[in-house]
Amino acid sequence: MNFVFEQIRTGGDRNFGYLLGDRAAGVAALIDPAYDPDALVARAADQGLKVEAIVNTHGHVDHTNGNARAIELTGAPLVAHRESAEGPEIPIDDGQSMSLGSLDLRFMHVPGHADDHLLIHLPEQRVAITGDLLFVGKIGGTANDAAARLEYVSLGRVLEALPDETSIWPGHDYGCRPSSTIALERITNPFLLCGDLAEFLELKRKWPEFKAKHGLR
Repeated sequence: MNFVFEQIRTGGDRNFGYLLGDRAAGVAALIDPAYDPDALVARAADQGLKVEAIVNTHGHVDHTNGNARAIELTGAPLVAHRESAEGPEIPIDDGQSMSLGSLDLRFMHVPGHADDHLLIHLPEQRVAITGDLLFVGKIGGTANDAAARLEYVSLGRVLEALPDETSIWPGHDYGCRPSSTIALERITNPFLLCGDLAEFLELKRKWPEFKAKHGLR
């Protein structure tokens, strides 16, 4: 297997970080190393991989607070949305791609939860790292109705662009499983089952009641 993909618990609020790598090329990227960058760097070293990029899905502090340490340990550049307050050395915009050895990382700008939010899609491997846009059975929180409307559009774009067999890997362990698929989320995620924007916004407003009623944590 030349494709290296590890989901790593980093602490915080059930945060996930990710190690992506091409074993044949000997290179890797760390996604949202957050509270435990040392653990991700150590896993890359265990696999004999040189870290060539630190990637943020979005600029919230619980996903960026490990950036400085990860860069110190690896010397790798920071990759993030061009509007990220982290000041990425490699700024990314919607539709941009990045090569990591033989891997093709494709980025979608998916605002809503955060203005600078990116989704990372590896089409050949059928993998999507969704950050805090799409969780297992849930979606990311939004500050107001305007942000929720942006998130609704972003989710629609993701459902249109990603094949059903794509596995999704979120930024937090908030669901009943640590990962899912687009197909499974289409038929189980209450937000993706909403018929229109009005229903989506109403569910957003009543989410605490919905969670309590359905036994969701």
